[in-house]
Amino acid sequence: MDTQSLRAFVTVAECQSFTEAGELLHLTQPAISKRLGNLEQQLEHRLFDRIGRRVTLTEAGEALLPQARAILLAMANAERSVRDLDGSVGGKLSMGISHHIGLHRLPPVLRYFTRTFPEVRLDIDFMDSEQAHDMILHGELDLAVITLSPEQEPNLESFAVWEDPLTVATALDHPLAKQKTVSLQELQQHTAIPPGLNTYTGQIIKRLFDEAGLKMDIAMSTNYMETIKVMVSIGLGWSILPATLIDDSVKALELKGQRLSRTLGCVHHRNRSLSNAAEAFIRVLKEHPDQ
Repeated sequence: MDTQSLRAFVTVAECQSFTEAGELLHLTQPAISKRLGNLEQQLEHRLFDRIGRRVTLTEAGEALLPQARAILLAMANAERSVRDLDGSVGGKLSMGISHHIGLHRLPPVLRYFTRTFPEVRLDIDFMDSEQAHDMILHGELDLAVITLSPEQEPNLESFAVWEDPLTVATALDHPLAKQKTVSLQELQQHTAIPPGLNTYTGQIIKRLFDEAGLKMDIAMSTNYMETIKVMVSIGLGWSILPATLIDDSVKALELKGQRLSRTLGCVHHRNRSLSNAAEAFIRVLKEHPDQ
């Protein structure tokens, strides 16, 4: 059972697509199919049902998936342990970074890190915090720098780096823009453009209204804060945004009786051994978060 076949199996299972898996692994679809065929022949069980374009795991595939992930994780840890024996800081460091942090928090840190450790090859994917969190949970990334989940996963290790204040934002000519403070009851009377309620930031806002027994009048939502700010600035509704995004195109209002913030930080899997490069990046984040 070779790791290339297992990696192809895990990637197809996660993408639910041979085509997408091939693109991620830089393989043709026939090459992916061949690797899976060899694995199915070796195990004497079909691993996927293929109905039209839909790809789903069989019972055997469901049983294999967590074991395959564990094998790939163990192999990566073994390779990393041997490679790091000399104590040097180099090699590839794979990270998931949220779009907002990548734009507004991390550039100085990345500049400092790459100048200090030029032998490290950064492999960065910019994505939603929730997607990066899931990839860390499945052992697919070394580190993620994201909005931290409100719920603590027992298999993940995380630490806070920045406290990110949030504020109500409206267009300059919005009916509420003449006020300095605003209540949830007042916000309820106007159209909202919140971050997606499936996001960690969206959950913070939703919890506020749920606890007050109120509902938001939602016009639209998106996971991209910069897009929300533009929609707010042209008068399509109010939102709650990071204070770092506020400029003269929108009006910031305090929320009565509330100090809103979210926690930005770093997360990694407890069972994934950290490379020298990952350890060095964590040290930089802790000691020089604003370099």
